[in-house]
Amino acid sequence: MYIPDIELQSLAAIRAFQEKEVLHMIGYLQQFSPFYKDWFKRHGIQADDIRSLEEVKKIPPVTKEALQEQNWDFLCVDKSKIAEYTTTSGTLGRPVILALTEKDLQRLTYNEYISFSCADGTDSDVYQLMLTLDRQFMAGMAYYNGIRRLGAGVLRVGPGVPSMQWENIERIRPTTIVGVPSFLVKLIAYAKEHNIDVNSTSVKKAVCIGENIRNTDFSLNVLGKKITEEWNIKLYSTYASTEMQTAFTECKVGHGGHHHPELLYVELLDDNNEQVGPGEDGEVTITTLGVEGMPLLRYKTGDICRYYNEPCSCGRHTLRLSPVIGRKKQMLKFKGTTLYPPALFDLLNEMNEVREYVVEVHSNELGTDEILLHLWPLEESEEMDRKIKSYLQAKLRVIPQVRYCSQAEMMKMQFPEGSRKPVKFVDKR
Repeated sequence: MYIPDIELQSLAAIRAFQEKEVLHMIGYLQQFSPFYKDWFKRHGIQADDIRSLEEVKKIPPVTKEALQEQNWDFLCVDKSKIAEYTTTSGTLGRPVILALTEKDLQRLTYNEYISFSCADGTDSDVYQLMLTLDRQFMAGMAYYNGIRRLGAGVLRVGPGVPSMQWENIERIRPTTIVGVPSFLVKLIAYAKEHNIDVNSTSVKKAVCIGENIRNTDFSLNVLGKKITEEWNIKLYSTYASTEMQTAFTECKVGHGGHHHPELLYVELLDDNNEQVGPGEDGEVTITTLGVEGMPLLRYKTGDICRYYNEPCSCGRHTLRLSPVIGRKKQMLKFKGTTLYPPALFDLLNEMNEVREYVVEVHSNELGTDEILLHLWPLEESEEMDRKIKSYLQAKLRVIPQVRYCSQAEMMKMQFPEGSRKPVKFVDKR
């Protein structure tokens, strides 16, 4: 297992290293980034005047809207140097283009190499990728290249189709799967229906992407429990975004995603753009290190997390991030209750009466939030309807609107044309 030396250093040494790298990045942006040149000028910032990490907070953070509206102004190289064009998924508005140079692709490969190493990956593993590797999806390409750098075997099956996944597991005998946790639940259900003993297969680990498998105290949430109660495999959670070109991945301890300080400077900010303390909710705000094509400085991701900075028993001294509590723009205020979609997902995942769901939110005539739950139930009956609504009332104290739909309708909602991952939340506000 490879651990970069910087991740074993003291917090003071990590901070000194990051200070040097962040100041270098500010100078690079001043010289080559049309957006940041203008941003510094607009806010009266002289790059040479920023001489410490403490002074970096003088630079106002940048939002996703700026990246969407002035996308190409973030490019720091001539277009002839671009080796790969990727895009964000467009969950919160128009997809953003992220252009990568050859150096950026190598950095991305290194990121996934150390991330898979963090998740106990070795060159003797065989990884089955249950995700898309096309449609300008950065993560699929990154996983593949990182696994190759690790020296492990890789099996590109793609998303969905449980029968094909099981056929490959039985024939090629991978040790680790990389996929969305809710799809692992579907794999287990398929195995039960077809008399496949999941615990006698070669799979011993799963690297979980795109959905939480833990609560904020790092215990397994409903989804995580649903998997491990049936399948005796080790789960590793990950958190990443296309913009940061870096991943936070759990080690075997399972107490948060480890930060890679050579690749990213991270702050967790409150509503006044002040750093929050350990264990407090804050918006993940990132500065990419070593990115050549489209580096970002103090970029607000919109994701709300907590951080912990005490040393981990795995030996790393790096900051660790909690699961994503929610996205700032997706916070719901529903009849006096404030909640994020992941809390609703946990409730719905817990219900045996519901096969699949989509949460839709819109504004009513008073301008307040209304929630509509599209549910594919185990069966459509008055008894089932009573059970579902009683459960929702007990957990939420109020019942959202509920609409029952067929499997075909649900699949159409969850997988609209061009989607790279299942859609579970639709915001029509």
